[in-house]
Amino acid sequence: MTHRFDPSSLREYDIRGIVGKTLGEADADAIGRGFGTRVRRAGGRRVAVGYDGRLSSPMLEAALVEGLVAVGIDVVRIGRGPTPMLYYAEATLEVDGGIEITGSHNPADYNGFKLVLQHAPFFGADIQALGQMAADGDWDTVDAEDRGVVSTFDIEDDYVGRLVAGYAGGSYKIGWDAGNGVSGPIIEKLVKLLPGEHHLLFTDVDGKFPNHHPDPTEEANLADLKRLVAEKQLDFGLAFDGDGDRIGAIDGQGRVIWGDQILSILAEPVLNELPGATIIADVKASQMLFDRVAALGGTPLMWKTGHSLMKTKMKETGSPLAGEMSGHIFFAHEFYGFDDAHYAAVRLIRAAHLSGRSITELRGAMPDLVNTPELRFQIEESRKFAVVEEVLARLEAEGAKVDSTDGARVTTPDGWWLLRASNTQDVLVARAEARDQAALDRLLAMIDDQLGKSGVVRGVQAAH
Repeated sequence: MTHRFDPSSLREYDIRGIVGKTLGEADADAIGRGFGTRVRRAGGRRVAVGYDGRLSSPMLEAALVEGLVAVGIDVVRIGRGPTPMLYYAEATLEVDGGIEITGSHNPADYNGFKLVLQHAPFFGADIQALGQMAADGDWDTVDAEDRGVVSTFDIEDDYVGRLVAGYAGGSYKIGWDAGNGVSGPIIEKLVKLLPGEHHLLFTDVDGKFPNHHPDPTEEANLADLKRLVAEKQLDFGLAFDGDGDRIGAIDGQGRVIWGDQILSILAEPVLNELPGATIIADVKASQMLFDRVAALGGTPLMWKTGHSLMKTKMKETGSPLAGEMSGHIFFAHEFYGFDDAHYAAVRLIRAAHLSGRSITELRGAMPDLVNTPELRFQIEESRKFAVVEEVLARLEAEGAKVDSTDGARVTTPDGWWLLRASNTQDVLVARAEARDQAALDRLLAMIDDQLGKSGVVRGVQAAH
C-alpha cells in the first residue's frame, strides 16, 4: 500500500492544501500511518489529536485517527479546539506526539495538519520524509489485535485554567474578537475567570467565517474590533486567528499594536525577572524592538521567520520569550515554549498592569516610524530562493551592511529593508522601515533596483 501527496501540500512547517483538490481523506490516513510509524520507531505509542472549526475538519480527523490506529498507535482525542490546546495536551498528557487538524488563517476551503513529536516541532525534512514514506509504503503493519485503542479526553477546562494560573493583571475593559475561529469557546470561558469588563465578538465557531477572515495581521480584519473599542470606550482590543496561535491587538485609540510592538511590551516584565535573557524576534521585526530589548538589559536575537524555527531556536538558546511579526508569541517563561495567542493575551494584560501604564500609553510611547506592511508578490517557485541569493551576492560586492539570517536585511542611514523568500508559498516578501516617508521611498527604490537587476518587478501583492 502506497500513497502520493500533492507536492504543494507538504510545506515547511505543516501540511496544508485545498480540501477536495490537493488534500483529502486519503492524505489524512497516510499522515496517520506515516507519523504513527515515526512515533513507534522512536519508542512511542500514544498520540493526541485535535481539530479546528473548519467544515472539513471532522472528516479529516476521522481518517487521521484510522491511519494512526492502523499502525498500532493509541489515540487520545481531545476534540475541537485551538492549536495551542493541542500543544498543551502534548506537553502535559502522557503522549509521544500530537497532531492538530487546522487550516490556520487560510481561506475556508483549506485545511491542514500541524505536528509535534516528543515535545519538539515536526517540520522541514520531517514532513518531506512523511511524503517519501507514503510513496514507498514504508509504514508499520500490525495484526488486528495490535491495532491502536482510541480514547477521548476533555482537556478544555484544564487548558483554560492553565491560561489564568498565576494571573497577576489588573481590571480592564477589553474587547475580544475570535473571528468565528476555534478560539471562541476558549475566550468565553477565559473571560469569566478574569477581572474587569469584557465584550466579545464572533465567538461562535463557524468554518464559513461569515463576519471577517480570521487573520489579525490584516488591518482590514480589525474593523469590527476597532468599532467595538470606540463605541464602548474600552481600554484595548484583542483578536485571534482561525486556530488561536496568533494574536492581534489595538489600543484604546484604535491604533494597531503589531506583533513586534506586542513583543516589546511583553519583554519588559520578563527582563525584570530574568536580566540579560535572550529575546528572539524574526527578521521582519522593527529595529525598535531589538533596541528596546537591549535598552531593557536583554540580549536581542534576530532569527528566521517560522514558528517551528523559532521554537527550536528558543530551546537552543534558553530564551524565555520570542515572537514574530505575524503574531506568533512564544513563552517559555512560566509556560511551555509554544505559540499560544490566548496565553499571550493574558500576559499582555499582566504586562500592562505591571508597567503601571495603559496599553494606549505603552503604544503611544513607541517611536513613530514609517514602515510598510509585508509586501508579498508572486514569483516562480524555482526562482524565489535564487533571486535572494543574487541580491545577497550583489550587496556583498557593494559592501552593504547586510544580515543574511533569513534572506537579505539591509541597514542604511535611512532605516532598513528586507527581502526574503517565503518558505510556504511561491512569493517573495519585502518590508522596509524608516524615520519618514521620504526615507522609506528611498529604501523601496533600493529594493526595486535589486529586484530589477534580477529581472523581477515588484508586482501586485499575492494573496495571503
